[in-house]
Amino acid sequence: MNKHVKKISNATIIGGMSTFVIATLSGCGDDVATHQQAQYAPQATTQSVVKEGATVTIEKQADGSYKILDEVPSVKTRIILVEDGKERILSQEEIDQLVKEEEARVEAGTSKLTQNPEEVRDSGGMGLAGTLMASMAAGMVGSMLMNKLMNNQNYQQNRRTSYKSPSTYSRSVNSFNKAKATNAKARSAAPKKSGFFSSKKSTSTRSSSFGG
Repeated sequence: MNKHVKKISNATIIGGMSTFVIATLSGCGDDVATHQQAQYAPQATTQSVVKEGATVTIEKQADGSYKILDEVPSVKTRIILVEDGKERILSQEEIDQLVKEEEARVEAGTSKLTQNPEEVRDSGGMGLAGTLMASMAAGMVGSMLMNKLMNNQNYQQNRRTSYKSPSTYSRSVNSFNKAKATNAKARSAAPKKSGFFSSKKSTSTRSSSFGG
């Protein structure tokens, strides 16, 4: 009789523990699901904030060369071309073609971007494609080519002289530095994933050191 009562008691204890564990796991699952849903919205917002881009205004000079007239951070890259006092926005197809052409010149070693700055000046200055690649819009090119350019001293010097004036260059650098600081603050303020069964996966955003 005592053995029978003991078995019933043990079964009751085990059953109660099982129920507790199941309830605990279910609760954790609900908490994780709720937490992840709450995380999604701020993360999506942060992603849109840190997305890189630039609105660049390029002006054709009297000698036929091109200079960066203005440059500010923007969510989507946009190139405004000023020729003969008229403005127009380049289409994505035009931008892609210009970048493709200059990439080929860089790879072939014939791009003015990587030539001695004095030679570039004596040969009539930078063309439209080269000026575009000297701007912050160059962040759209592949990382390998970008690293190749950034490690070239001539490119660094030509990039600075591609702006209308030193103040234009400084204004651009300052505006992009401020944007980077704002983006970094937004990322650090975003809630971090935590809790039972939280995923260890992390997303990364492309960041560029291209900016001064």
